[in-house]
Amino acid sequence: MATTTNIRPRALVRASGGPRYAVALAVDALGTGLLRPFLLLYGVTVLSLSAPATGIAMTAGVVVGLGCMPAVGRWLDRGARSTVVAASMLVRVVGVALLLATPAGHVWLFATAALFLGIGNQAWPAAHAALVATVAHGRERDAALAGGRALRNAGLGVGALVATVCLAGGTTALQALAAVTGLAYLAAAALAWSVHLHARPAAAPAEDRADGPAPRMRALLAANVVYVFCLNVPEIALPLVLVTQLHASPVWSAAVFVANTVLVVTLQVPVTVLMSRRFSRRTVLALAGVVLAASYLGFLAATSPGHGWGAPAVAAVSVLCTIGEIIYAGSATALVTALAPAHVLGRALARFELSTGFGLAVSPAVITALAPHGPAALWGGLAAATLLSASAVATEKDQETQLGDCSRRARAGS
Repeated sequence: MATTTNIRPRALVRASGGPRYAVALAVDALGTGLLRPFLLLYGVTVLSLSAPATGIAMTAGVVVGLGCMPAVGRWLDRGARSTVVAASMLVRVVGVALLLATPAGHVWLFATAALFLGIGNQAWPAAHAALVATVAHGRERDAALAGGRALRNAGLGVGALVATVCLAGGTTALQALAAVTGLAYLAAAALAWSVHLHARPAAAPAEDRADGPAPRMRALLAANVVYVFCLNVPEIALPLVLVTQLHASPVWSAAVFVANTVLVVTLQVPVTVLMSRRFSRRTVLALAGVVLAASYLGFLAATSPGHGWGAPAVAAVSVLCTIGEIIYAGSATALVTALAPAHVLGRALARFELSTGFGLAVSPAVITALAPHGPAALWGGLAAATLLSASAVATEKDQETQLGDCSRRARAGS
């Protein structure tokens, strides 16, 4: 048997859309890392807006931005690929331009800028997944999607690090970071568009297509809303618990976030390849739920009253949580691309990203609402919901098998 972690970088780059597209992803991620973590700070510091008003405007931008997903799905199903990716980047250029043009105290113009940024951020994942699904097939597609995520996290991390160093320059530095972000988005859009990739769904390989309707994926979409909470655990839940409940130094929160980024960058592709060659995508996704639930129970034990090593224990358990996140991210989108017939791939991915966006939008409110009620409410509730979601994903397996059987019978009769 071949080594499961034998990954050829050149083949991975080709399967991910080619060298120019990989550069576009890196530039786009770098620009996003420069601004996104500090957008709230920009509204408060540069535009003199109140923190609640800034937060509401940002949340509204994300939520309203989700409304573009049905149109994005239909556009993808007409065969567009690199054009949609480039458009998602150009929309964010408009958002940055509006941000730079917003006078101090104008919350509505800031909200409009946040809306355009939200539209681009929501549209990009589905467009990127559709492009990769057109270039790569089978298990190579799983590795390519994982490679794109690792590259994006690396760019986000570098961008955030550069922005953190530049923050000493005050409001002028924040404005400069926003301008550089806009230029990065513009350059990334030009690179992505230059790939000139267009798909003809009817010409997709037989093993990757079926002529039936789009799969409903109800259990998968509902479970994904809960699964995606794991993405906000290092950024919201753990800092909240470490600083306000365990009274630990903010350094612990920063260390957890850095460790999460490094682990995703280094392990996303190897873990995805390892799991994809041993188990079905659905089995891996269900396993991800079990690992995440176990990590939540670990956080419960680490933050319970009387635990003398709260902060170090939380940091240690966060590694397990990151492993669960890596397994989830490496299987969820890949499962959707495998389930959806080629002619409705865009709409299937759009529905999946709607569930992801909804989960990311509501998770901060849910986490901050549960945290004051104690570790049992927060971590016990998340563990129970995630285990239930993993069970729902696993029990939907018969529907996936039935779809595959129908597809095989159709090919045999043709």
